[in-house]
This record gives sequence, C-alpha cells and structure tokens, in this order.
Amino acid sequence: MLDYKLLQALATVIECSGFERAGEQLGLSQSAVSQRIKALEVRLGQPVLIRHPRLAPTPAGQRLLNHVQQVQLLERDLRTALPTLEEASPRLRIAINADSLATWWAGAVGDFCQAEGLLLDMVIEDQDVGLKRLRDGEVAACLCASDQPIAGARCVPLGIMVYHPFATPAYIARHFPDGPTPEAFRRAPAIVYGPHDQLQHRFLASCGYHGSFPYHLCPSSEGFVCLTTAGVGYGMMPRMQVATQVAEGRLVSITPTQSLAVPLYWHFWRHSGELLERLTKVLSEVRMS
Repeated sequence: MLDYKLLQALATVIECSGFERAGEQLGLSQSAVSQRIKALEVRLGQPVLIRHPRLAPTPAGQRLLNHVQQVQLLERDLRTALPTLEEASPRLRIAINADSLATWWAGAVGDFCQAEGLLLDMVIEDQDVGLKRLRDGEVAACLCASDQPIAGARCVPLGIMVYHPFATPAYIARHFPDGPTPEAFRRAPAIVYGPHDQLQHRFLASCGYHGSFPYHLCPSSEGFVCLTTAGVGYGMMPRMQVATQVAEGRLVSITPTQSLAVPLYWHFWRHSGELLERLTKVLSEVRMS
C-alpha cells in the first residue's frame, strides 16, 4: 500500500515547482522532502520526477498525481459523512483560461466556494491547451476548448464565449482606413495573450487572411485591456470584458458583423467525489454572455 505522505510530497513539489518551496508548505526541510521523493521512487522501483532541464513528473509520476487528486476529493466526501474525522478545507486545483477568470468565473463559483468551504488553486492556461494539465495529473479539472474527453474523465459543455476584435477608434482610423483588408491585417499590430493563443490566427483565417502579422505578447487579461485601450494594438476579447469601454465609445470592433465563437468544456476526473459533481452542476447553469 502506498504511503500517502510520500504522494503528498510529490504533489506539493510539482505544485510549488521546487523542493524548497514544497518544504515550506509542508513544514519540512528541503532535505526531508527530497528523502520522501527518493523513498517513493525506491518503493516503485522507478523515478517519479524529471529534474532537468525543468522539474516535471515522469509518466509514473503523472499517474500518481492523478491518483492523489482523486483521493483528496474522495476524502472530502468521507469527512462529510464522518464528521468526527479531522476537518480540512478542500483544495481544488483547476486549469482555467484567463478570459473566463476575468469575466464570468468568479460570479459563477463565489457562492459555491463559500458554502462548501472550498479553496481554489487556479492554474492560468490557454483554453486550447488546458487539457494537457489534466492529462498530466497536474489538475483535477480544467476549462478548455476541446470536446474530446481523455480516458477516465468526463467532458461537459458549458457554453460559448464570443470574441470580438476590439480597438480604439483612432487605431482603426490609422490602421484600417479602408476596412479590414488583407493589407491592413498584414501591417496592423495585434495583441496576443501568449505563444499558445490561437484566437487571433483563427479570427484572421475566418476573414480570409492566412499570412503573418505583427503582434505584441501580453500574458495578462488586465494588461490586454489596458494596451488595447491605449491604442497599442487590437485584440480579441469577450464583450463583457470591456463592456464599459465599449459603452463609452473608447473601444469598437474592427469587424462589427463578424466575431469568433469559442465553445468551452469542463473536464474532470470520473469517480472524484460529490464535490466536483456539485460544482459541475453549478457551472452547467452559467450564462457566459
């Protein structure tokens, strides 16, 4: 039978991206954490961590992380059924895209977290790649754009986020005087969230443009809005994220009749307990626009 102190050490090392910070969280020395990882590897007869060039779980470590996530959620249900057990606030690690976090997510889960005493550990990840976090055992659930569930997980459609290419009127007058033409798209600086963000590329493809374009990288939803409002570039954003700026006329869409619809799906491990089932029910009732 596995020693769950060893599994907890593995999960904390991955969450904290290092042994020293994991030790601080667990109240152990860095050496003690390292010894627990070594003991786990001896028990399994194979490594659970890749230490170079960056800290990451091995395939065996990934399977153990999946197991830890599910056990933690099931233990929460057990404490509910047996209140004499030591009570601890459940912590749920979720991969979520920054735009959802900046718009509808807080309003959707706020009451639920308070009622359940739930602590969230949110990993910001693009909606096109968040599923990898779940597959690798780093999170218990994720929001992503894929409708294909991975083995052992469920996939529930939540709704659609509609993105518009917003910019300031002055920016549009300067870079799109003749409208959204291929030449304008080729020259006008865009704002892209990160290297995995494909929203801009998909939008341009829907407009019939498949070439290269200049862009700023800005991995911050707040910074994204600030840069767009400052006229630095144009960016793909949900209308609800910039409702005030649109209402005041500070931002307008480059293509008023064309937008990009992105479906979002909620993925979570099967047999992970009632808490995730209840959260899924809450999320299924959310309106995103």
